[in-house]
Amino acid sequence: MKAWIMLMLALSLPMAAVAQEEQEGGDKVSYITLSPPFVGNYGLDGSSRLKVYKADISLRVTGAEAAKAVKANDPLIRNQLVGLFTQQTSETLGSVEAKEKLRQDALKQIQQVMTDETGKPMVDDLLFNNLIVQ
Repeated sequence: MKAWIMLMLALSLPMAAVAQEEQEGGDKVSYITLSPPFVGNYGLDGSSRLKVYKADISLRVTGAEAAKAVKANDPLIRNQLVGLFTQQTSETLGSVEAKEKLRQDALKQIQQVMTDETGKPMVDDLLFNNLIVQ
C-alpha cells in the first residue's frame, strides 16, 4: 500500500508542475507534431550502402500565437529539418550524445527560422518522439 501511494505521488508531480506553469505564465503549453514523419536518406558519401532515417518530431510552444505561427510556417520548418537531416553521417547519428546534438541543432535552426519570419523564436523545445536510423 505504501509503495502504491509513493507511485501515485511521483506520477502526479510532473502534472502539478505543468498546471502551475500554465497558471503562472497565463499561456498554455502545447505540443505540435510535425506530420507526416520525416523519412529520407542521409550520409550520401558515395558508399553503396543506403542509409535511411525516420524522425517523428514534436515542437513545444507556449501560447496560441506561437502555435499558430509554427503551423503557418510548417513548410519552411520542414525544409530546414530535411536539409539538416540529409547532412548527417553515421557518426553524427551513431550515439545518444550525437542524437542530442542533432536535436539541439534542429531546435536552433527552427528558432532561427521563426525569428526571421516572426521576430521571435516561438519554439521552446524540439522533441524526437521517435528517431530511427539504419
